[in-house]
Amino acid sequence: MERGIKLFLRFALAVGFLSAVADRFGLWREEVSVWGNWKNFLDYTRLINPWFPDSFILPLGVIATGAEVLLAIFLLLGFKTELSAKATGFLLLIFGLSMTFSTGIKGAFDYSVFSASAAAFALSLIKKKYFELDILITNNNSQARHLESRIQ
Repeated sequence: MERGIKLFLRFALAVGFLSAVADRFGLWREEVSVWGNWKNFLDYTRLINPWFPDSFILPLGVIATGAEVLLAIFLLLGFKTELSAKATGFLLLIFGLSMTFSTGIKGAFDYSVFSASAAAFALSLIKKKYFELDILITNNNSQARHLESRIQ
């Protein structure tokens, strides 16, 4: 059961990020889109980050988008899962707090941002590895150490 939950958490968080990124690049149909294009996404980034000067909005949008893509890929592959999950939790928490302080808490609740953040933190606590790139990396490292000790 734990394995299925871990896979579900990894997949759900990753697909959530990839869906949001696809939306800001206009890859979702207009009738289901939240932003629909990069400009609208940057306008929303500006709205929820009023404490940043306008010159910071583009870099902030690029950094957030890059982080979402990278974390989604890491979660899907199971690469550095614990660290990726914690980073995902913090990214979502920052996003939820930005929404809350700028537009009110209702949007963060309606979009389940805090729930997703909590799910990411919960994922980071599941230590058992399953269907993760981390397993291969750990096995290769332990095999290399074993070979190295036999050579010496």
